[in-house]
Amino acid sequence: MADTLVALDQGTTSTRTILFDADLTPIASAQEEFAQHYPRSGWVEHDAMDLWETSRRCLAQVLTEVRPAALGITNQRETTVVWNADTGKPLAPAIVWQDRRTSETCARLRAEGFETEVTARTGLLLDPYFSATKLAYILDQHDGAREAAKAGRMKFGTVDTWLIWNLTEGRVHATDATNACRTMLYNIHEGRWDQTICDRLGIPMEILPEVRDSAADFGETTLFGAALPIRGVAGDQQAATVGQACFTPGMMKSTYGTGCFALLNTGAHPVASQHRLLTTIAYQLNGTPTYALEGSIFVAGAVVQWLRDELGVIEQASDTLEMAQKADPEQQLYLIPAFTGLGAPWWDAEARGAIYGLTRNSGPNEFARAALESVGYQTRDLIEAMHADWTAPQETTLRVDGGLSANPFAMQFLADILGAPVDRPANLETTALGAAYLAGLAVGLCPAPQEFARNWRAEATFSPEMDKTTREMKYNGWTDAIRRTLSH
Repeated sequence: MADTLVALDQGTTSTRTILFDADLTPIASAQEEFAQHYPRSGWVEHDAMDLWETSRRCLAQVLTEVRPAALGITNQRETTVVWNADTGKPLAPAIVWQDRRTSETCARLRAEGFETEVTARTGLLLDPYFSATKLAYILDQHDGAREAAKAGRMKFGTVDTWLIWNLTEGRVHATDATNACRTMLYNIHEGRWDQTICDRLGIPMEILPEVRDSAADFGETTLFGAALPIRGVAGDQQAATVGQACFTPGMMKSTYGTGCFALLNTGAHPVASQHRLLTTIAYQLNGTPTYALEGSIFVAGAVVQWLRDELGVIEQASDTLEMAQKADPEQQLYLIPAFTGLGAPWWDAEARGAIYGLTRNSGPNEFARAALESVGYQTRDLIEAMHADWTAPQETTLRVDGGLSANPFAMQFLADILGAPVDRPANLETTALGAAYLAGLAVGLCPAPQEFARNWRAEATFSPEMDKTTREMKYNGWTDAIRRTLSH
């Protein structure tokens, strides 16, 4: 059906494809999980072939009887893949965005005063979260890799680039501006790869992909029959921003998946953060970037997985709803889920998880409630910093999506601790929706951004019910717990 669109959403723990009709309503989907690898404490890896093979299989499942107008790709950001251009085989395991192995490298560069330059050029902080030091690490581990890169025999990409390369059978080595800006190698003011940073890290620029708009021509794939154009690409959080129709400066979305990522649209001009937030590109259309302030929380939904997989106190994520409701209201536990360090606005790679307020009566119910509440507290940390950096033109409601946003206890607590309403759309898979919209925009199937925004509807709105005194008492307890957890 030529009036359909397909989105490939390659995430941190699973890959999915969703087929949308012309009204951007999901009509078919496929999903497949893949293995996570933790070779050492603080290290997180994927087999890059798993990312590709699950993508290929999921696409094949939804493309058996239809031929969409275009394919949009959205992906886990910052995860780093290096491969041989001749064989198409990965040089090493993909280093995942959560990985902290380059903490010492970042600390050394920071001590040398390089972070100021990195932030001025890229809008990012000097942190192992981003792709640059991951890429340098992979090149360091393999003799001759840099020489091969200079000769064009090695390719680097974030996951979108890796998938485009495979889908086009090596014909296209490209990324979009939203993924490029997360590498810590891309100058967001000049719109190009930054020679100074590449030279400092010993990264040959020949290994880097071409940077294109978010709605653009990324080639076509013929692996599923007739040619399927690839026309939309955006990192997962930026794709969700598009899917939530946050096209007006001051609009804000927060996605709750493995981590939590909040983006505040700041319009045509980048806002330099004074509170250790990230200045990033929300999307780029017709050669013009729209900027955002972003706060990244490393652990959101993953804290529920921890309750299930490591503590065994729940059988499935939905169990936390009833347990949190049954928790003793007299107990106030604070769970700091710094399993791989703390993200914005703290950026402490060496901090580790902690629980405060335990009593002899603390049990699974209280742990479940503390886990869900940690997401609300961390979101408020981000919003407090955003408001300090930039005053929005008008107050806007926070739009939420992602798996954890389906939990009404978590969303009600979020509204309570923010003291502001929270809107949840009918389709929580706004990441895939954003990728499909970008592809549809490129081929003329979807309306212009402002018309798309007028059609956006909330499925549920959570309004604050907590009184201000209780709200501030709880949040003050959280900030005290954070201060006790920081490594410096």
